[in-house]
Amino acid sequence: MANETEDHESLYCFPAINSSCIKSIEFSRHEYIIMYVFFSLLSAWTVFLNLVVIISISHFKKLHTPTNLIILSLAVADMLFGLFVIPLEAITLIEASCWYFGEPLCSLYLLAFTFLSTASLSSLVLIAVDRYVAVCYPLHYPQKITTTKTLICICLSWVFSFSYALAMIIVYKYFNINSSTVEVCYGDCAISGGLPFFIADALITFIFPCTISLTLYMRIFYVVHQHVKVINSLMKGGKCVTEGSLKRKSESKATLILGIIVVVYMIGYVPYYTSYIAINSALARTILTWMWNINPVLDPLIYAIFYPWFKRTVKQILTLKIFQPGSSLVDILTEHQL
Repeated sequence: MANETEDHESLYCFPAINSSCIKSIEFSRHEYIIMYVFFSLLSAWTVFLNLVVIISISHFKKLHTPTNLIILSLAVADMLFGLFVIPLEAITLIEASCWYFGEPLCSLYLLAFTFLSTASLSSLVLIAVDRYVAVCYPLHYPQKITTTKTLICICLSWVFSFSYALAMIIVYKYFNINSSTVEVCYGDCAISGGLPFFIADALITFIFPCTISLTLYMRIFYVVHQHVKVINSLMKGGKCVTEGSLKRKSESKATLILGIIVVVYMIGYVPYYTSYIAINSALARTILTWMWNINPVLDPLIYAIFYPWFKRTVKQILTLKIFQPGSSLVDILTEHQL
């Protein structure tokens, strides 16, 4: 009888509280340790990789371009996500969906999750706009996309992301938007305001920005395709390829790389949002949520694969050459100078 009582109590996050949430799953001691080690390494690796991107773009003058400033903004959001959100998300998963840190920290966690996710997506929209102007209007790019304008747009996107996240948490937490639609148990830390609340959030933070990004990239890749055809025909015909053509080819390559980043984000975002409408399985939702959460660690890996300058800056940072006088003036884009 005593064992039955203990088993019954172990099912709840807070056995002494009647409204306690029920634990989603129990892990063995070995699984418990393995998961904590894995997610700790994932968090540390995410922070490290994005910190390298931040240091690289901030330190080397040659990398101070409008496009790289937006990449820097994305890296800051991803680093903060790996530092604050991933550990709390992992602990909640490992502790069988039980939140043991109290209401104030829950609000901060939800604020950080929404804020940093929205900031990342805002950076992707800015990247799409930057690439659209660079590829479709190359002659006007230096005038339309300047460092000052880019910094203003980045600041505005972060202000919007924080304001939206704060407004959403205030409305949800203090106006009891969930009281009539969703039963909330004690020990839960999630925004579950029902389908209307979810659809409104999806429209603002997913459908609208993704539609803009995908529309711009469809136009971009059409123009890129035309540029590549012209350059290839000139080269096959033995004609001189102008500097402008080479520059357009370089812009096309940069656009392709950043387009891959956008697609990777979409691969994580789309299943996450659709799962809350079409999938009832808690396990499936958890898997799809973590498909989204690992996005911050993928971006630096994409840079490492496609950007030669990133590999060079990593070497400079790890060998501590960035502390040498004049290291910020090194032409990191040219390999023979390193």
